[in-house]
Amino acid sequence: MKRWNCEDIDRRRMAGFKGILQPLYSICFCLLTLDFDGGDCSKAEDAAKHIELGKQFLSRGAFQDALDQFHYAIDADPENYMSYYRRATVYLALGRAKSALPDLDKVIQLKPDFTAARVQRGSVHMKMGHLDEAHIDLEVVLLGFISWVNHDSLQLRKEPDNAGAGADYAKIEEMRHAYEEAYALAEDRDCAGAIPIITYLLESATWDIALRELRAECYLEMGDVMNGISDLRSTVKLTPDNTAGHLKLAQLHYNLGEAPESLQSIRECLKLDPDHEACFSHYKKVKKLAKLIEDLQSARNEGRHDDCILVARKVVEKEPRVKMFVYHGTEAECHCGRHASEPDLGATLKACDRALEIREEPHLLCDRAEAHIDSQDFDAAIRDFEKALELDEGNRQARDGVGKAKRLKKQAGKRDYYKILGVDRRTEKKDIIKAYRKLAQKYHPDNFPDETEKKEAEKKFLDIAAAKEVLTDPEMRAKYDNGEDPLDPETQAGQNFNPFQHFHFQGQPFTFKFHFN
Repeated sequence: MKRWNCEDIDRRRMAGFKGILQPLYSICFCLLTLDFDGGDCSKAEDAAKHIELGKQFLSRGAFQDALDQFHYAIDADPENYMSYYRRATVYLALGRAKSALPDLDKVIQLKPDFTAARVQRGSVHMKMGHLDEAHIDLEVVLLGFISWVNHDSLQLRKEPDNAGAGADYAKIEEMRHAYEEAYALAEDRDCAGAIPIITYLLESATWDIALRELRAECYLEMGDVMNGISDLRSTVKLTPDNTAGHLKLAQLHYNLGEAPESLQSIRECLKLDPDHEACFSHYKKVKKLAKLIEDLQSARNEGRHDDCILVARKVVEKEPRVKMFVYHGTEAECHCGRHASEPDLGATLKACDRALEIREEPHLLCDRAEAHIDSQDFDAAIRDFEKALELDEGNRQARDGVGKAKRLKKQAGKRDYYKILGVDRRTEKKDIIKAYRKLAQKYHPDNFPDETEKKEAEKKFLDIAAAKEVLTDPEMRAKYDNGEDPLDPETQAGQNFNPFQHFHFQGQPFTFKFHFN
């Protein structure tokens, strides 16, 4: 009895028959026409079952499950070209072009006149930058082709109206010229000219790894590190075994001061090759810095300003050669320094200056301006706030800061309540009261019998009492710190203020007799 191929039977007898019954009907028909051993039909039955399951998974977007089913179908029947074609489709959906190509080759070997596979293979070759191979496949579809299969002449069907093949075929010659020009410009180090051409080519040659690497190098040559990293990241996705690419990415992130991203990339390198010497060396270095950066961010977010300063200095000490790590450390110290339990404004301002030399950011200028305010340098504070507004005209902190610094400058010519009591701007209320009591006892007018001395004491006592009144009241202190004197003698509140109204020592009223002139 003649042995028929189940696929031939299915094609002849089942044309147009769709759905789950198609493979079952085909299997039954096959059984009736084969030798009684049923060997081929058993393979066909298994393959058909897996193909159908794979199609169902594919329709739901479950690519990995679909891929598994097509693996099983090919194992069951290695001569079924549709199993290879469907598996290639899944590979392409997953972005695995290198895996898809051998399957498409197998499809065309098994069935040379399968136009869809040839168009698909031509498209894949084009996306990978294989223009000669793409040209051959697409030309076969559009013009027909005579080949030799088992020493027999084979005329393939022409499809001159095939839209997919025609569109890609029309691009090939123009792309060839663009490739030549792009590589010539890159070789001449004319990256500004090469990048637009490479970008045009990558619209069609999306999976051309060499082309994307060339653009990455051009971006890096021009100092555009972020776009260079983006292209390199694409290349390591397209070539998962690319240890050199992962190492390059790790080094670029490191030079940008991006320790967590550098650590992630170098770990990918070590997953591929745990004994990679260069990757392991970089891993040891970046792991310590990544931990310091993490600790620095935690201390800053949690308001642990003293810890923030200590860790910030460790970051700079650990990697003083990479300016972005220096920036991370000095920028954090500039922000945290003025909030420390014992502020060192000189060190804080130096940190701000060093950070601003690396990167002039509005928030940094505002931090330095606040440090200038704390050191009573109001003109410098005004300059920094105004510079921040030039960089970001909508910056509310800078806008409010300019007004605050100007008010404080004006206020500096009047009474300085902190200086009067001999305290600083971070002194707590209980310590302000202690300072007030000590000075009030010393300068109370009743302590001075001489009229001239009494008048001087009255003036000092008035200032001491006013300072205590403002700095122990949270609302008035906030106003004063913002450049407004709630007891300005020119205001109604200042004129009505009586410094002796509630003056007590240890719970007992302190009596005195004198008159203000």
